[in-house]
Amino acid sequence: MSRIINPESVGKERTRLTKCIVLCIRELAKQSQVTPDAKDQAAFIALALQSISEGIDVSVVAWEKRDYWVKADKFRMEWMWSGQYAAKMKDAVLSDDWATIATLMPPIAQKFGKVVIAENHRLGKPWAGAYKLLALHQKL
Repeated sequence: MSRIINPESVGKERTRLTKCIVLCIRELAKQSQVTPDAKDQAAFIALALQSISEGIDVSVVAWEKRDYWVKADKFRMEWMWSGQYAAKMKDAVLSDDWATIATLMPPIAQKFGKVVIAENHRLGKPWAGAYKLLALHQKL
């Protein structure tokens, strides 16, 4: 039997989400008022960071199977901030605290400073409807 390769791996999803977050931060920075689009963008950042945080343990399983504990722990520590910022963003978005959101954006943007997005990207608007989704997650 041959190996089964999953083209939708957690690492590829993390890469896609980081690019979407960077795009979202750029678009959010252009906003001068709190619009429904701005709420969707902030909510998307919270949801994307939460998704990245949830995928960290899945990513390091292969390293731990091979006893690469130091590499696995280093990776966890490198991405530990994502869950913390996701919770802060989620609380700020749901409570409509735009001052907190504004203070969270620079450190998040700094974490993704090396992410490059092509000028003709095909990411679209991944934040569309994210506020409703975040509010739905809150109720669960």
